[in-house]
Amino acid sequence: MPSRNLAQYLVVTLKGLAMGAADVVPGVSGGTIAFISGIYEELIETIHSIDLGFFTIWKQKGFLAAWRHYNLGFLAALFLGVAISILSFAKLITWLLEFHPILVWSFFFGLVIASILFVGKQIACWNGKVIVALILAAVFAYLITLAKPFGSVDSIWFLFFAGFIAIIAMILPGISGAFILLLLGAYQVIIGTLSDLGEGISKANWEIFSQAFLKVCIFGLGAIVGIKVFSRVLNWMFKHHKNMILAVLTGFMIGALNKIWPWKEVLSYRTSHDGLQVPFIERSILPTQYAEDPQLLMALLFIIFGFLSIFVLERIAVGKKEHHGVEE
Repeated sequence: MPSRNLAQYLVVTLKGLAMGAADVVPGVSGGTIAFISGIYEELIETIHSIDLGFFTIWKQKGFLAAWRHYNLGFLAALFLGVAISILSFAKLITWLLEFHPILVWSFFFGLVIASILFVGKQIACWNGKVIVALILAAVFAYLITLAKPFGSVDSIWFLFFAGFIAIIAMILPGISGAFILLLLGAYQVIIGTLSDLGEGISKANWEIFSQAFLKVCIFGLGAIVGIKVFSRVLNWMFKHHKNMILAVLTGFMIGALNKIWPWKEVLSYRTSHDGLQVPFIERSILPTQYAEDPQLLMALLFIIFGFLSIFVLERIAVGKKEHHGVEE
């Protein structure tokens, strides 16, 4: 594992901020950001390597030796950024989706299109199996976007399950953990809980904080179990079937575009955790069929802005690799 100085750890934290911001929004994967920014395989390998041997090294050589051996400084810096971003953006994203949905979804639509191109071009060898895997993944993802959400989180076990499933999606390039939460019917509850957690801290309201903190801990426990279990599988897949898994991820992103299409017609509503009526079942429509102002020009500009955001991030990552003499 690479050694880093303080400035390099700050860069990792900034990448964590970008991952956290992406994970808050359905349709965008923090794993995609990690993949583009060049830390994805290190992240998976570091998580995969963590085991009880940490305590053996700690006992024999000290805590700092164990910390360095398992590259925990990297994880701490990254997840600090993720946590700060999620807590900071939860309220902002909720507000933006309520008052500027077309522009928000347009931005992320462009971002995902660029992500499709980025992940797809990593496929080194195109053959029949790869193409079939991509098509099947795209069809499967599209069918998921048509599925009716399962309902609201109403138990501790469901929170744990939601964390377990969502974290798997969050670390996969192309699959959004927030999108999976949306399908499970848990998205509004989790975002609301994170907002309550931040509100409880800012207003020193310990009753709100304690309730939100308990839910976050249960969700987080599910996420820890999920990421540890799945990292082993993902680490093996990337080492032995990289082309195939990249094709599947590309297909998933293509199919998921339907879910983040900016112009939607609401077919039915649901009551959120705070009593508000929010869209429950929607279908994609053409801008010309949109009942209100489709904001077509602004939407196109935000699609381009989203696309260029990934393009610029990729160029920066490539430039750093070339500067350090690392082959793509």
